[in-house]
Amino acid sequence: MSHAAVGAPGTPRRYLHSLWLLSARDLKVRYSTSILGYLWSVLDPLVMSAIYWFVFTQIFHRSVGEDPYIVFLISALLPWVWFNSAVSDFTRAFKRDSRLVRSTAIPRSIWVNRIVLSKGMEFLFSLPVLALFVVVNILVEADPGKVVHIGWGILWFPVAMLLQTVLLVGLGLLVAPLCALYTDLERTTALILRALFYATPIIYSVRNLPGVFETLGAFNPLAGIFSLYRMAFFPEEWNGTTVLIGAIMSFAFLALGAWVFRTLERPVLKEL
Repeated sequence: MSHAAVGAPGTPRRYLHSLWLLSARDLKVRYSTSILGYLWSVLDPLVMSAIYWFVFTQIFHRSVGEDPYIVFLISALLPWVWFNSAVSDFTRAFKRDSRLVRSTAIPRSIWVNRIVLSKGMEFLFSLPVLALFVVVNILVEADPGKVVHIGWGILWFPVAMLLQTVLLVGLGLLVAPLCALYTDLERTTALILRALFYATPIIYSVRNLPGVFETLGAFNPLAGIFSLYRMAFFPEEWNGTTVLIGAIMSFAFLALGAWVFRTLERPVLKEL
């Protein structure tokens, strides 16, 4: 990252302004060029939730997760979509706008942070779907044991968003330059994300993992972050150790990503 650019007068304000403009442009392009527009922000997690809900509640006997299971699923699937779509876009962050990346005087981390922000906004736009399922459950569920109870754990929701933002920025600073230099890493990242979906407590809880797998699962930073999202509706999801590990690993990825980005910025610009 250019120290001259970082230290220039007015740079932080210009950086934030440019970040907002780029992120708003991404959202405008996404929604204005599609007939379904906003629905694409919620369609993917909704379809996935419906499939897993049907499989685990109507076909097979479910022994994982909490009731109501649809709320349990969506409360993790929505932030997963944010994570998955952001990391996928990191692999093309520099190549997609290579001319602008080479010519801009703004710190080039903006091409990573714009993705985190725009995908984060899409996540916020999708939250009304979660709220709708919660309200419907409260109004129509006859079994008291399956009714959602919103508690003090909802205060952890913004903390979860903050930690996920930190984790994504760190991963973006790590993945974007590596994929720009080594094109095979784009497909490798897609395979890792596919495996990570099942290694992350989305359709199940960390508490459902047997023995040593529960300990290993806690070292997935998303495990602690997703448990914070679910705390609003499922207070039994709280696990202080898992959350602490997730927070530490998120900031560790941020530090690693910043170092890798500074190291590879010049080689990436030559490659572009």
